[in-house]
Amino acid sequence: MRDILNAVAAGDLSPAAAEARLRGYATTGAGRFDAARETRRGVPEAILAEGKTPDEVATLAAAAVETTGRALVTRADAETVAAVEAALPGEETIREERARTLVVREPGFEPPDVNGTVCVVTGGTSDAAAAGEAAVVAREMGAAVEFIGDVGVAHLGRVVDHLDALRAADALVVAAGREGALPTVVAGLVDAPVVGLPVPTGYGAGGEGEAALYGMLQSCTVLSVVNVGAGFVAGAQAGLIARAVAAARDGEDGGAGDVAEG
Repeated sequence: MRDILNAVAAGDLSPAAAEARLRGYATTGAGRFDAARETRRGVPEAILAEGKTPDEVATLAAAAVETTGRALVTRADAETVAAVEAALPGEETIREERARTLVVREPGFEPPDVNGTVCVVTGGTSDAAAAGEAAVVAREMGAAVEFIGDVGVAHLGRVVDHLDALRAADALVVAAGREGALPTVVAGLVDAPVVGLPVPTGYGAGGEGEAALYGMLQSCTVLSVVNVGAGFVAGAQAGLIARAVAAARDGEDGGAGDVAEG
C-alpha cells in the first residue's frame, strides 16, 4: 500500500488507478468501473451504453483506459462514440458499427493472446449485430476469431460448405433468429462446445427472439444457450472455453509451468 501511496504522491499514479489497485474498482461520477474483472474472471469489463448518457459512457471509458489500458463499450450509437472519442483523443479506437461496439486502447496496450479459436456463425445477415458483439468480446479476450455469415438451415449446403472451419474451432457461437434451428444443426456436426445465441429476427408470434430461444433450449443436440441478443455473454462464454482449451493445449506442448504461474 505504501508503494501505491508514494506513486500517487509522486504523480506516477492517478487516484483512480490507485483506488482500482486497492479496491478493484474505480469510482466516477457516472458509476463504478470494475477494473479487476478481467484479472478475477478472465472477461474484460464492458460499459453498456444503453441507458446511459454519452457523457456518462465517456466518463466510464476514461476510467477504464486509465485503470486497465482499455475500454470496451457495447450498444454504442454514433453520439456515444463521438463523446468517447472526444474524451480520449489520443487513444486507438476500434469501432464495429454494425455490432455497435467501440474498443479504446491506450498507446502500447497489448491485448491478451490466447492459443485458441472461436468461430462465430450466423443464420442470416440480420443476425450479424448480436454475432458481431460476440466476436468482439472473444477477440478482446485474446482468441482468434473466424466469422462465418449467412449459413441458415433453409439450405443446409451452406453449412456443409464450412464444415472444416467449424470443426477446427475450439468453441463456437451460433446466432440465429426465426425458429433458432442453426445451433442445433451445427452442434450435431462438431465436437467443440456450441453457444446458441438467439436473435430477435423473424415474423409474427415469437419474432422477438422467443421462438429462437425456446427452440435452442429444446435442442436434442448438446449446446448451451444465452439470452436473446446477449452477444456479450455468448462471446465471453466462448472466450473462456477457448482460454481453457489453450491452457490445456499449451500444457501438452510443455508449457504447463507457465500456465500455472499465470
